[in-house]
Amino acid sequence: MPYEPNDRLLQHFEASGVDLTQQVEAQLQLIAPNSPNIPLYRDMILTALRMAQDDRSRWNAKITLQAIRELDHAFRVLEQFKGRRKVTVFGSARTPVESPLYALAREVGAALARSDLMVITGGGGGIMAAAHEGAGLEHSLGFNITLPFEQHANPTIDGTENLLSFHFFFTRKLFFVKEADALVLCPGGFGTLDEALEVLTLIQTGKSPLVPVVLLDAPGGGFWQGALDFIRSQLEANRYVLPTDLKLMRLVYSAEAAVDEINQFYANFHSTRWLKREFVIRMNHPLSERALAQVQKEFASLRLSGDFQQLAYTGEEHDEPQFSHLTRLVFNFNGRDQGRLRELVDYINLPENWAQAQGKTQQRVAPEPA
Repeated sequence: MPYEPNDRLLQHFEASGVDLTQQVEAQLQLIAPNSPNIPLYRDMILTALRMAQDDRSRWNAKITLQAIRELDHAFRVLEQFKGRRKVTVFGSARTPVESPLYALAREVGAALARSDLMVITGGGGGIMAAAHEGAGLEHSLGFNITLPFEQHANPTIDGTENLLSFHFFFTRKLFFVKEADALVLCPGGFGTLDEALEVLTLIQTGKSPLVPVVLLDAPGGGFWQGALDFIRSQLEANRYVLPTDLKLMRLVYSAEAAVDEINQFYANFHSTRWLKREFVIRMNHPLSERALAQVQKEFASLRLSGDFQQLAYTGEEHDEPQFSHLTRLVFNFNGRDQGRLRELVDYINLPENWAQAQGKTQQRVAPEPA
């Protein structure tokens, strides 16, 4: 949130002839010369100073400090895993070792590791322990929660640098979603259902990027099918959700099907971002002219105005030059129909829709960096 010209903190220093904003920026330039993020760090510091000026509550200050420290620590630890695709696996900590679901979660972990995907869990027992057991330490990350009663991380990650402990549930939840390129949801209790509905809400509302959400159950299991039946008979039937919202999740009954669903999602699709009012889908391969024409026709409802444009890197995404070799599908997205957006992603992932020969479409793609 930008500061207003009549900000009380800045006025306080201006009365003494001090330009606080300029002084803070000067100090930041000494610490991080020419960083494009200096305006963000400046506003963080000014926010802390405003809190000090108000000095309303020690509890507010302690919450803010703890949250910032947790965020900073997590950012530092996760930097070493940057660039690796990660899958968050949720499920009950009470699942016994002899359960078919435990064996299924272990198979999922192993299958994800074979696809060079890291497995994120809450770091505890049950489904979490099984997924890490299958994946092995090299492909495992645990986001544990510090509780007032005794709790141990599972043996795969306990005592390693692959384990982060959080004091707050909200910071832990943030990283479960922020770091996830996909989510696999196994049967579980209130916690699992809470995570499932929160993730779907974040994706449905566009607050979280579109990623595959896989509902995994044992063959013949009715846990997620029962949940889907309820969603259709109560939520969809009463128009609380759109029919296309159900496209945001897929139900499967094997580890192989779960991993195939994730790999297929990234067959051509790479990632998305907003650039001002334009929505950008990055793709590994350009679409053929025929496929692009079909996109214009079949997915017109996703656009507020204009056409879909297939473009090369233009330099606007200066903060992510590592993706400069990727083709962009750019359009004025309505920001609302996330289920329909998932259908568009499924369409661009079909190999028959990719440009196979060198031609006009291919020439619009920037060359890969040397």
